Amino acid sequence: MRRLLILLCVALLPLAGATSHAQTSPWFAHYVGDATQVISVVGVGGSSAKMDVYQRTAAGWQPVAAGIPAFVGSRGMASTTREGEMKTPMGFFTLDYAFGTAPNPGGGLQYVQVGPNHWWDGDVNSPTYNTMQVCEKAQCPFSTDPPTENLAIPQYVHAVVMGVNNERVPSNGSAFFLHATDGGPTAGCIAIDDAKLVEIMRWLKPGALIAISQ
Repeated sequence: MRRLLILLCVALLPLAGATSHAQTSPWFAHYVGDATQVISVVGVGGSSAKMDVYQRTAAGWQPVAAGIPAFVGSRGMASTTREGEMKTPMGFFTLDYAFGTAPNPGGGLQYVQVGPNHWWDGDVNSPTYNTMQVCEKAQCPFSTDPPTENLAIPQYVHAVVMGVNNERVPSNGSAFFLHATDGGPTAGCIAIDDAKLVEIMRWLKPGALIAISQ
């Protein structure tokens, strides 16, 4: 899975409910290069995890939100994933852009408002595998059967694309997002309360990473 070590520096925009004490050495500190915004997701057993949100400042790593309950894959986490395994990949991944059925809530990432003709191509034989595509179902040049996903669903009221398998290697997994929870495990994504997700999206800037570990 993709590991990126050199990222752009960005400015701090604190989240509601942020804590104020500095953290100079969170678990991911030696693995994220020059990144200044990191979302940490650590498994706590089964399909449950805890999310902490960090900003690097002159004083070190500063937690701006902590202890957010999160769901991961229904079969837990794995160091590598395959299509359909229902596991969340561990590692360090970019947060490439955001999308959702709702209008853009604001923030530093590119945002795509999606509708019934927006798909995430999960067809391992497709040249556009593991990318967002726009087409009417009957005219799509790829299979719209699972694992391809139609993006006009409640869990994707807001979502952020995780840079997993950006090389688009067939069968190495597709459609890994940080998205709104429906109250249960995911198929390999990470899901949190939508209101908190919107706060995070408004804070995110290009160059942010998500760090996932057991």
